[in-house]
Amino acid sequence: MRICVLGDSVAKGIVYDEAKQKYVFLKDSFINMFAKVNDISVKNMAKFGCTTSKAVKIVDSAGDCFTDFDYTLIELGGNDCNYDWSKVAEQPEAPHLPNVPLNQFRTSYNYIISKIKDKGSCPMLLSLPPIDSSMFFNWISKGLNKENILRFLKEPNHIYNWHKSYNQMLYNIAEENEVAIIDIREVFLKEKDYSDYLCPDGMHPNVKGHRLILSAFEKSLPPIK
Repeated sequence: MRICVLGDSVAKGIVYDEAKQKYVFLKDSFINMFAKVNDISVKNMAKFGCTTSKAVKIVDSAGDCFTDFDYTLIELGGNDCNYDWSKVAEQPEAPHLPNVPLNQFRTSYNYIISKIKDKGSCPMLLSLPPIDSSMFFNWISKGLNKENILRFLKEPNHIYNWHKSYNQMLYNIAEENEVAIIDIREVFLKEKDYSDYLCPDGMHPNVKGHRLILSAFEKSLPPIK
């Protein structure tokens, strides 16, 4: 059994190390732990900062790579819905688009799924872990004009709802393409304070968060033979 992973820093297993004050690779990420426990071969093609637009280029340049894998797990969206916050802080009244607008996100995701299917691999989507609006706002506004960013957002919770809209779109995409989607979001929301499972940036799952994802991943993953 061979599995390929296409996604961003969550799938890559990147966390923020507070002691080192930088992002690092987590050896025991949910993907690595799953592969080890189940003795499954995994090729992780996820990249820090990856969006669906970047993933399209990865898929196009991969050639027949996906033919070697029974399943391809896709985890994308967290970077797509993000903004260039420095530009927002400079001109809060100007129109700003996310890295990948929602309609383009849908189109690119559909393309990725189609290409992977054409290569004979079975795509499976992962939902997005939730963000903590307050933590995320404080993180992205470091060194920037917080008042201007808040003026653009209207309220910090807008970030959460905007991020959530991309997660909801994932379910539409999964249904349209008749592919499975693994819910790794709900396990966070069931926690009393899911921010305990996130890094200080309010978006990346921390060590505890990856263990939480693993529990949902193993429970929701369709039978793999």
